[in-house]
Amino acid sequence: MVVLHYTAMAETVAARDWLCNPEAEVSAHYLISTTGDLIQMVDEDQRAWHAGAGRWGAVTDVNSRSIGIEITNTGAQPFSEPQMACLEALLPRVLARWQIAPERVIGHSDMAPGRKQDPGRRFDWRRLALRGLAIWPEPAPEAPAPSSFRQLAATAGYTAEVSDETLLDAFRARFRPWALEPLSSEDMALLSGLAARFPVDRRTASA
Repeated sequence: MVVLHYTAMAETVAARDWLCNPEAEVSAHYLISTTGDLIQMVDEDQRAWHAGAGRWGAVTDVNSRSIGIEITNTGAQPFSEPQMACLEALLPRVLARWQIAPERVIGHSDMAPGRKQDPGRRFDWRRLALRGLAIWPEPAPEAPAPSSFRQLAATAGYTAEVSDETLLDAFRARFRPWALEPLSSEDMALLSGLAARFPVDRRTASA
């Protein structure tokens, strides 16, 4: 899979130096600068330490199954056009080389809800989806009962062992970043539409 991050730093040089510092115990395969320049930090066939604790579907060691892309951003500002253009040029190559489906392009907050917030509510997931580089669900015609929230979330990949509230916040960060109310029919309709993209239950899927 591919995991997208923000650096939580305003300057690319500082982020690059931190990712190269052994004391940081963190690394990533790619870093995208504030001006859209691409820096390869780790070969794609090598493990990078970017994901940490968490899970996506049945995958509990995400570092060994993913390519990490860091984007220079504090999380408090929009991602720039050059950064998005660079990402859109990189992702097709990565997905083709490793036969990764758009459904497997996720955010750090998707696999580590509550612990991580990146790439954050300002990241334009819909733009990636329109280019076939991620997914964006259509709401189901009818919203299922709130009692099915956990099952639908797990089917879509959200299997982290956190509270329903934390899981909902991670889902909303990506698909409904403006929403603040308790779990709603809008959430359930959208989550149902998302789960429909995953015919295999992610709690038992091997990939």
